[in-house]
Amino acid sequence: MIEEKHVLKISGDLGVGAQQVVAAARLLDEGATIPFIARYRKEATGSLDEVAVAAVRDGLERLRELDKRREAILKTLEETGKLSEELKGRLLEAPTLAMLEDIYLPYRPKRRTRAAVAREKGLEALAERIFSQGDLDPGAEALPFVCEEKGVPSAEEALAGARDIIAERVNEDERARSEMRSLFAYRTYFRSKVSPGKEEKGEKFRDYFDWQEPAGKAPSHRVLALRRGEDEGVLVVHATPPEGEAIGLLEGIFVRGSGPASQQVKMAVLDAYKRLLCPSMETEIKLETKKRADDEAIKVFGENLRQLLLAPPLGQRNVMAVDPGFRTGCKVVCLDGQGRLLHSETIFPHAGSAQGSQSAGERVTALCSRFGVEAVAIGNGTAGRETEAFVKRLGLPKEILIVMVNESGASVYSASVAAREEFPDCDLTVRGAVSIGRRLIDPLAELVKIDPKSIGVGQYQHDVDQKMLKRSLDEVVESCVGWVGVEVNTASKELLTYVPGLGPQLAANIVRHRNEAGPFRRREELKAVAKLGPKAFEQSAGFLRIGDGENPLDRTAVHPESYDVVRAIARDLNASIDDLIRDEGLRSAIDPRRYVSERIGLPTLKDILAELARPGRDPRETFETVAFAEGVEKIEDVLPGMTLPGVVTNVTGFGAFIDIGVHQDGLVHISELSDRYVKEPADVVRVHQRVEVTVLDVDLKRRRISLSMKKRRE
Repeated sequence: MIEEKHVLKISGDLGVGAQQVVAAARLLDEGATIPFIARYRKEATGSLDEVAVAAVRDGLERLRELDKRREAILKTLEETGKLSEELKGRLLEAPTLAMLEDIYLPYRPKRRTRAAVAREKGLEALAERIFSQGDLDPGAEALPFVCEEKGVPSAEEALAGARDIIAERVNEDERARSEMRSLFAYRTYFRSKVSPGKEEKGEKFRDYFDWQEPAGKAPSHRVLALRRGEDEGVLVVHATPPEGEAIGLLEGIFVRGSGPASQQVKMAVLDAYKRLLCPSMETEIKLETKKRADDEAIKVFGENLRQLLLAPPLGQRNVMAVDPGFRTGCKVVCLDGQGRLLHSETIFPHAGSAQGSQSAGERVTALCSRFGVEAVAIGNGTAGRETEAFVKRLGLPKEILIVMVNESGASVYSASVAAREEFPDCDLTVRGAVSIGRRLIDPLAELVKIDPKSIGVGQYQHDVDQKMLKRSLDEVVESCVGWVGVEVNTASKELLTYVPGLGPQLAANIVRHRNEAGPFRRREELKAVAKLGPKAFEQSAGFLRIGDGENPLDRTAVHPESYDVVRAIARDLNASIDDLIRDEGLRSAIDPRRYVSERIGLPTLKDILAELARPGRDPRETFETVAFAEGVEKIEDVLPGMTLPGVVTNVTGFGAFIDIGVHQDGLVHISELSDRYVKEPADVVRVHQRVEVTVLDVDLKRRRISLSMKKRRE
């Protein structure tokens, strides 16, 4: 059920129409995927994109969770007889979880607090008298409450108990908590110190041994670094506003006058802040800043992953892949254009003898000729640049591309269940080399087999909310797979898993059906796959391609539900669908407005015409090679002042890491990304981008390279 109040809240937050929110929410509740809604339900949602649809979903989940908590609180209060109409109204109006919990706080079951103990001693009336702050003598007021049997041996003990009760009242006051929350939100500072005796072990946190900055301005990477340092026991981190401001705020609410009773209230307020309110609000602000940091880090990770997955593919060419190594040799595999393993062996070009190198060279040359190799993919790990130089010296035909490939995560894939299922008779090194070669042929198809956290494009990925991270990264993969499309007759089970609307079980069933019944000839045949019902077909069919099928529309992103309108267009032009695809003149004569109906609107018709113009065309950019600088193969070869070509491998909140071909990525700090001010590194660079950098500094001891992308002036 879609609540009107939820629709209005989300509509206002996102700046989109209420009907758009209702349509997206209804489709989501019916089980539609975000890519499906964004691509095939534009008429319903007013062309909301994937980001907007995801925001609608997240907003609904957040508001429904708030309602769920509200209902639980109302039920508890009703069962305990504490629910008045006035309290119920306030709970129903609470717009946030924090405000809801503040209202509930005085009524919720408590452990045996100091205030509870004081009440058991009969000191509630004394606390009320003092809190009224009239013209009275607290010491005299306390004397009647002195009772050895009740554990109140003196007037001082009675006053202390009364202050405990007042302190709890201050802590539970809605106004006090609301104003204190605002103060913490705008005036909190992170302050960190090194834990005694942790100076040497915490070297990586040295920048934070004596650190202070406004919490509201602290970037994601610093918040996560502080939390990691705290979790590891290296740092002591506090997140509080100036204490004088906080106490002054509370005194302004609760202290009236300067008499003896007011002084007692003042003492209680100080205790309430230090013992109750401050720890509570500090926990809140730490959680809030952690959530913001998580959101930002996950966003950066997701965008990096998107760029990596959508890196230009070489395409279906015969590839030799080399997983380089010194002592253990280089594992060489030969793959056909579909990525099938044809041959594997080990060569030793770096064995130390000219004879060994010559023999290895002869083997590479022979294999290139035997398998019609069109490109050589070389992993960029240990011995990568040396192996690249070795292959280039062989004098292979110029048309054979020699490409360095990022091998992050290849070892993870080689030990995975997917790799063992695919290559049960091959060892880890062969599987790793195959992964390197396939990444060159089609990065998306290969990288979906690897846990995104192992690909090396994240920032503090082990510190952020793991459930949120997995969901976000899975959605990025699903989005990329949906955007590119999947050839159903050749795709792996892992790739099919990420097709919107499928999942692991249906992906496995498709592969099984394909192996048993042969290739699919029409999209309609997918309905014969076990457990692939009408809903799954509707959600997935548009993202699945049959390149050589019977119906030319099956190789496009045109959804089967729209085939009838394409046939109608062809009939009206006295042409076939193949004619529409081949003849631009025919397509230019189509007036899409003529075919608008209740079911299909102008946005979908324009998408259909765009697909007819490029059926089955890969939307990714054209593949280009990058050549690293000759003679710069290890960090010792890198010198300040050098200008080098490179490839962006990771973008973080503080800058970008660049592969310059020496096994150790260099860092371009955010301040060195451009001559102009840069707010977000992702505004300037993206993963897999080719760049030119200047070396600022090389720290051989710490294996760090500082780079700049600014235009240096002589």
